[in-house]
Amino acid sequence: MSKIVVVGDGLVSGETLVDAAQQLNVPQPIEIEKFNWYADLNKEQFQEKIKLIEQKGPEAVEIPEGILEALATADYLLVHIAPISKAMLAAAPQLKLIGTCRGGLEHIATDEVKKREIPLIHVIRNAEPVADFTIGLMYAITRNIAFAHQQVMQGAWPKQFPNDPYKTTLANLKVGLVGLGYIGKLVVKRLNALGVEVLAYDPFVDQEKIAAEGLQITFVDLPDLFRTADIVSLHVRVTPETKNMINRDLFDLMPPSSYLINTARPDIVNKADLVETLKNYKISGAALDVVWEEPIKKDDPLLALDNIVITSHIAGDTIDAIPRSPYLLKEVLNDYFETNVSDMLIRL
Repeated sequence: MSKIVVVGDGLVSGETLVDAAQQLNVPQPIEIEKFNWYADLNKEQFQEKIKLIEQKGPEAVEIPEGILEALATADYLLVHIAPISKAMLAAAPQLKLIGTCRGGLEHIATDEVKKREIPLIHVIRNAEPVADFTIGLMYAITRNIAFAHQQVMQGAWPKQFPNDPYKTTLANLKVGLVGLGYIGKLVVKRLNALGVEVLAYDPFVDQEKIAAEGLQITFVDLPDLFRTADIVSLHVRVTPETKNMINRDLFDLMPPSSYLINTARPDIVNKADLVETLKNYKISGAALDVVWEEPIKKDDPLLALDNIVITSHIAGDTIDAIPRSPYLLKEVLNDYFETNVSDMLIRL
């Protein structure tokens, strides 16, 4: 027998998580106990809860009533962005696995998960949309699509832009990826198909396995990537090791013709260093789908720059990516149960 606790929320319903859990290849029979975390809030209200949990972690928000009692006999815990706090983990002595149907882990007390040696599997529910969006931002910033549109809508007809000395086609540029996880590899596939040379830095990947997947990548160290790439695109999680890892030391290595793309997390980048770099035109531009405070404040220094494209954290926003994510998690978990290995198993 297996007991599965699922926690739905304002974006992923508890019912969908239950349906996916019923299809897991775990010892039968299956008992499922369902909870919901702020599923009754409207989208704007729920986004405030997401913002709180992303900024301050799982201990900063309430947990569903009754869940501690349910976790006492739980074997598996499945969530979307509902918190998995230290108190919840302490209440679950026989927990065999945690599954979350999103890429980020801000909602999980990962230190406690590591301490208890509980396997943690996530899925990049919106990997395809984010990969598409990343390529879109590369075109938008290098070919001035967003800048031209903004000025035309204001009655202007621009023909000159800050990157004029360097404008060229994407095929003539080298793209460097920091992080080669699931999304990063999807970006590589798209760039390979477009005939774009790809560099990558990721000390944790198996380069032979990557080569066996048919991906055309040149692996370099981080300073060399920033020295040689025309476009640097970020695809790593926020950890103590990656917070502010992209800073002035690396920006100073970038040629003036280069660009930074971030569809991952804002805290990977040192904001003050990025603002200074762009303000002084040390690089040609940046395109961000993530900023340090959402929604962005009217006096944010980023808004005073004329060489940056900012979108409102919509890279993964398609009609099907999030609501259907429990079924993607189900497939990944069943593969893991069969092979005991998974690219989606988090290394803590």
